[in-house]
Amino acid sequence: MARPQMLKLPEVLAELNMSRAAFYRLRARGLAPKLIKLPNHQVRVRRADLDAWLDRYEEAA
Repeated sequence: MARPQMLKLPEVLAELNMSRAAFYRLRARGLAPKLIKLPNHQVRVRRADLDAWLDRYEEAA
């Protein structure tokens, strides 16, 4: 079974054309896609989680 694609935070920010500060403001309000914190304190976002998050906002618009 293949592992799900994991994106680094800079990749997510570039795709969303969003600053790190704006992303963390969304996260503080509970509106950002789910983050995975690795043991080395880096964060990742599953591609499927990001796509699902984008789909929710596309439907709401």
